[in-house]
Amino acid sequence: MWINPLKSIILMLFPTSHLSKKRELNMSKIMDGKKVSKDIKKWIIQRTKELKDSTGVVPGLASILVGNDPASEIYVRNKRRACERCGMLSEEYNLPEETSEEELLSLIERLNLNEKIHGILVQLPLPIHMNPEKVIRKVSPDKDVDGFHPENTGKLFQENPSAISCTPYGIEKLLDYYGIEIFGKHVVVVGKSNIVGKPAAALMLNRDATVTIAHIETENLQAITTMADILIVAIGDPQFIKKEMIKEGAVVVDVGINRSESGKIVGDIDFEDVKGKASYITPVPGGVGPMTITMLLWNTLEAAETFALGK
Repeated sequence: MWINPLKSIILMLFPTSHLSKKRELNMSKIMDGKKVSKDIKKWIIQRTKELKDSTGVVPGLASILVGNDPASEIYVRNKRRACERCGMLSEEYNLPEETSEEELLSLIERLNLNEKIHGILVQLPLPIHMNPEKVIRKVSPDKDVDGFHPENTGKLFQENPSAISCTPYGIEKLLDYYGIEIFGKHVVVVGKSNIVGKPAAALMLNRDATVTIAHIETENLQAITTMADILIVAIGDPQFIKKEMIKEGAVVVDVGINRSESGKIVGDIDFEDVKGKASYITPVPGGVGPMTITMLLWNTLEAAETFALGK
């Protein structure tokens, strides 16, 4: 069984009062990703400073954006700001839409060899003329802070992870923060993507949960979701999960980010409908989202520490 080496750090960082609070009658406890990420960043700032003082190494993250997708631009900008606040080096490469795949691969290779860069992030989706799998494979596994490289996904399924996909990693930390038991519980993951669904299932399985993976095409989906002690939903369908699809007292994690017909940002779970039935629930926005960038910084810091130890 893989023992998460960060579990003791999580317990040290987070006050035990969070672990002992019980749900009030007919009220869901909100898992506040903004607060949790803020607490983790305090520790990242301290650890980054210690690394710089002891070795001279400053964790460096390079972000590559091809094209001018507005949502991706905002996401990359938020990553840069988060890096700067934590004392990390941030480099951005904004490439035009018509950049060739060969040019992108050449840039990644240069960053692979750059000792000041410890993490490389290629913002997805890529333009249609590029092969995402080929691009992901080009990033050195040691600098793959997104956790997308096949070598790193394989290590995760073998219970020997190095870089873990940031969104599932953030989900795990949220559950740990609020003292939610994973061991022996039935976790249902609705979504089968390589970015969220599959790595989230592997993480929960590595924590000795019983895991079921379902998706939007699963027959009689409600029969499966109502069995979940912990329900993780990442399907990209606004407010799809209603209260009749969860069991009383379930822990509900919403990974979806969608825009409703009225223009409001909503998740894959109907928050207002579900919140009185779940024991714990993540809001959208402000739940899983802030944790994704925080765990990206965590992975970058760990990659820098590994580099410093090997110098």
